[in-house]
Amino acid sequence: MGSGSDWMFDFFGSVMPVFFIVVIGIILLSAGKGILQWSQNNRQPLLSVDSKIVSKRTEVKHTQQTDDTMSSRTRTTYYLTFEVESGDRMEFIVNGEEFGMCAEGDEGLLRFQGTRYYGFARHPKAHLGVVRGYEHPK
Repeated sequence: MGSGSDWMFDFFGSVMPVFFIVVIGIILLSAGKGILQWSQNNRQPLLSVDSKIVSKRTEVKHTQQTDDTMSSRTRTTYYLTFEVESGDRMEFIVNGEEFGMCAEGDEGLLRFQGTRYYGFARHPKAHLGVVRGYEHPK
């Protein structure tokens, strides 16, 4: 009979290749999904449509590393949800500056291509009413 540790070599010899193949498969699947989305966006027309901002939200992710330096990192992702004239809603990731300049209820021209956001230009308000105590002529 062989030694009692032979089963360990059999285990790692059969399980580790399967584990390695699964990990490589997940990586390739993720990369393929990203390339497919990029390709689908390229085939879509660049659209400019009237829309209204109906929602704003943020997602904050905090990671902490416990190495010698005890470093941490926080990342904030900003989202705007637009509603177009047909009633359809679309959510896009935007940068922090643009997020801060937009408010729910703003109306304007949304530019996008598939899932790619290109910008939002607010329509000027037709009736400004009272601003800082000064009534604008109508």
